[in-house]
Amino acid sequence: MYTTDMLIAFFIAMGSTFLLTYPVRKLAFRIKAMDVPNHRKIHTKVTPRLGGLAIFIGSMLGLLYLWPEHEHLPEIIMGSIVIVITGVLDDKYTIRPIIKLSGQLIAASFLISSGLIIERITLPFIGVIELGFVSVLITVLWIVGITNAINLIDGLDGLATGVTTIALTSIFIMSLIDSQTIVAFLSIVLIGANLGFLYHNFYPAKIYMGDTGSNYLGFMIAVVSIQGLFKNIALFSFIIPVIVLAVPIFDTFLAIIRRMRNKESIAMADNKHIHYRMIQSGYSHKTTVLILYGFSALFGLLAIIFSTASITTSLIITVFVLILLHIIAEIAGLVMDGKRPVLDAILRIIPMKRREKKK
Repeated sequence: MYTTDMLIAFFIAMGSTFLLTYPVRKLAFRIKAMDVPNHRKIHTKVTPRLGGLAIFIGSMLGLLYLWPEHEHLPEIIMGSIVIVITGVLDDKYTIRPIIKLSGQLIAASFLISSGLIIERITLPFIGVIELGFVSVLITVLWIVGITNAINLIDGLDGLATGVTTIALTSIFIMSLIDSQTIVAFLSIVLIGANLGFLYHNFYPAKIYMGDTGSNYLGFMIAVVSIQGLFKNIALFSFIIPVIVLAVPIFDTFLAIIRRMRNKESIAMADNKHIHYRMIQSGYSHKTTVLILYGFSALFGLLAIIFSTASITTSLIITVFVLILLHIIAEIAGLVMDGKRPVLDAILRIIPMKRREKKK
């Protein structure tokens, strides 16, 4: 599957993003696209955002080298341009949520007009279910939902960059297994661009990706999952993208529930996301990011296994995923009044096994 071409595109995307981040950082200073510390944020000094512009250009340069012939590619690019423009405006002017949503809906409309929609899902014992007239609505909800999920998890240095890279790596592996060329091409250039940016973005970050980056990455992950994961014929196919993106989806779900319970606007920002709660629980900035990287990688591995699993294995993995999500909630102090029965039980088992080995 064009191994050499993908490798070259990967290095083009990574190298160009790495280099482009320097002038983009200067541009952010010049136009005052800055992230200013406040009571809700962790960082303590003014930091330039807009880094997503480097990710966008770098990934497009990698894609330009590959330039696959695909019926949906022009609309995917047009949609991503709309998303990036919306993100740049938000990084500079902090636009209202309704304007951001409008940009996301316009971007989604390009995909739908090209016919790139979630047409069906696969269920065990039932088989393929055609979604019919609701497919457009489900597609819009997925695109907007994933775009905003990545945006919400972009709260710590390197977190969104790393989590999306891990998710895209899982999707890339599954695309190779299923011989889905366009998904592999899009994934590999996004992975390369992310890694090029991560050098500048990992703790302590010199620049943030901003809404330009988080919205672009969220939109593109939604695109590749529709093109690849939802079209997978495996049992429970609709669960595969949910497992791949379990960390940001779970965080978004908790945020929605929390804000509805407190009678707050769903669009209102706060400092109660999983990553913030973990820091409040005593974990360092870097440790929190690495823990969430680890969980993301584990979910990605489970999704790859899930994509070719039998019904029994699929059910076992589903239960395991739910347990992992509960452990994340325990680590962040989100459940059971801060108690951690499952995590504590696991931590007790590990020392016991070490003592048995010494004997």
